[in-house]
Amino acid sequence: MELSQLRMVKAVCDTGSIARAAETLHCVPSNVTARLKSLERELGTSLFFRDGRGVRVSPAGQIFLEYATRILSLTEEARRAIAPSNAPSGPLRIGAIESSATGRLPQLLAKYHAQYPQVSLELSTGTWAQLLEDIRQHRLDAAIVAVDVERPGLKRAVMYREDLVLIAADSLGPLRSAADLQGQAIFMWPVGCPYRLALEQWLLRHGQVQPIISIASYGAIVGCVSAGAGVSLVPRGIYEQYRQGAGWTGYEFPELAGVDNLFYWHENAGRHPAREAFLAMLEREFEGGVVS
Repeated sequence: MELSQLRMVKAVCDTGSIARAAETLHCVPSNVTARLKSLERELGTSLFFRDGRGVRVSPAGQIFLEYATRILSLTEEARRAIAPSNAPSGPLRIGAIESSATGRLPQLLAKYHAQYPQVSLELSTGTWAQLLEDIRQHRLDAAIVAVDVERPGLKRAVMYREDLVLIAADSLGPLRSAADLQGQAIFMWPVGCPYRLALEQWLLRHGQVQPIISIASYGAIVGCVSAGAGVSLVPRGIYEQYRQGAGWTGYEFPELAGVDNLFYWHENAGRHPAREAFLAMLEREFEGGVVS
């Protein structure tokens, strides 16, 4: 069993195709196929189901993938540990919820790249649950999410508190209370979004139970509000990103408290200068913990 074979297994699982995996690994598909078959003979079991439409990971392959991912992560950790300078370099895979990736990270990522050009930075977005699972499975080195939860094997630190702003088209007139939302269309991210939960709880405290239209895109949500179709509750970072010429007004209510955004990483990831430098930059950028 060789590390190159483990990388092939992971690449095929990630891409769902031997041809795409070969492109990722800069080799020919026949080489991937031959090396995987050799590995399967050594293991005495099939890692993939093969049919005319491609390959699918088998139950045994799914189990093996978890071990392969952990082994590859350990080899990367070993390289970092014995690097001559231990200066930030190599890959850094950061995940973030959409609001953080759109409203807070662009300038910081540019600053980080300028300061640490030897780091190959990758940013991916997703739901908070998926991002935390990706860290647990070593698919991400760290992630920023707006939920404070305990997960086995993960460490976390509060980065900043995101204030919440209710936005509504100017044509709807001023909003002074939760009652003013009665009859208005409400656009929010799907169930599971902490900002949606904050709005639902606020409305419930005021006896309001209204349907919410789920849209998994802040661009689309802001577009609907700008068109006069309804209202939304957004983190201040999104409000600041889109408010220029948006044609809507932002309202803040004391009962709509801010939501903490936290930085998560795997407790067994070992020394990772690139991740540690990123965390240090976050802490400097958001010193004090409140973004307003």
